[in-house]
Amino acid sequence: MNAPKKHIGKNKNSQRKKTKATAPTIGRVRRVDETTKRCFRNTKRQEEFRSDKPIADGFLRTTFLPKLKENDIQNSISSEQDSIQNQRKNNKRERNFYQSLSQLAEHYGLNPISTMHFGYPYNIALALDDIQKQLKNKVRDWEEVRLIEEKGKTYFVSEERYNTRATLYYIPILPLYQLYKNPKRKQSVQLLQSVCSYLYHIVEIPYYRKQSSYLFWMYEMVAEWLISDDESEETPIYLSEIKQAKQIGDFMEQKIYSHHNLTRFKERLRNFKVKDHFDNDCFSLARKIFSLYQQYPNASIYRNAQTNGEVDEYERDTIVSMDKYISFCADDKGLLFQTLFETVNAEFQEYTTMEEPIVIKKFDGSNITNNNLDFENRIFPLIEELIYVLNSF
Repeated sequence: MNAPKKHIGKNKNSQRKKTKATAPTIGRVRRVDETTKRCFRNTKRQEEFRSDKPIADGFLRTTFLPKLKENDIQNSISSEQDSIQNQRKNNKRERNFYQSLSQLAEHYGLNPISTMHFGYPYNIALALDDIQKQLKNKVRDWEEVRLIEEKGKTYFVSEERYNTRATLYYIPILPLYQLYKNPKRKQSVQLLQSVCSYLYHIVEIPYYRKQSSYLFWMYEMVAEWLISDDESEETPIYLSEIKQAKQIGDFMEQKIYSHHNLTRFKERLRNFKVKDHFDNDCFSLARKIFSLYQQYPNASIYRNAQTNGEVDEYERDTIVSMDKYISFCADDKGLLFQTLFETVNAEFQEYTTMEEPIVIKKFDGSNITNNNLDFENRIFPLIEELIYVLNSF
């Protein structure tokens, strides 16, 4: 699938400055951080956790073993190694460390190298460097691992994250309406309505005509600007697209809202007859969506939503939450959408943190969560595929 992506980036050429600015759209799927001809990346994102530099060939022949970084163990280790009290603390840290390492390795199916014969704290540094490399190479969606010291106990905390690649997942509704008006596409429309109904009710993707959605207010704001501006040759086009976005959006929401789309999903798949390439694309997508629905009958897109950085109560309004970059929209082309896209892109430039699917696991001897990002690894590509199919008719 070669659908263009929509990225959230900084737009130099935005002509409207009555809002902060948002995410430009450049094709069918909007991205947040990749350069395009309309926008470029300016969104601060948490840096990917990297392992330390590879150990040099002569490493083991010298007395300079890797040092622990300050954030490897968040509470600094006392330099008074000679005291009995500190020796006891260090021995406890070592025990805790290797116990946690064993639990982490078992959970992820890793095979840590033996480092206990090295002196403390170099043994910990070597083991940490090794485990980081193994996690990076073996665990899908692995983001980082931290070594925490809390209340006298040392343990690992790992983070897995689905990287949304700063993409705007805006699903256009007007193409579905155009299909609905074509009597030759009745079966395809029914299948796509089942798909959209699943995304609407179960996955909980916001619909732009609902007042609780982010895009509802963005459309309202953009429409107000356009109507209040001095008339130009583009004004009739804007007014027509605004009217269309509202009327068709309300009509198609009624179609998508019907729960018959979900109860008859399986039947529609079973009775579907592929007549051409477009039908095949619709059927293939719907079959994958239905399979996901069966495996995760209640899974929401927000089930693992967390911010990719610490945010205090005063920064809550500076988060690009998932409901802002995942939504149904009117269309992803035309003057109205281009203005909306530039506005969204500009606004996101003022935000400091992004919300993404994240799973945190603590290896402190307690039970480890079975949460994973399998659902997210399947649903996000399927949303992109849906956008592509809708735009290929």
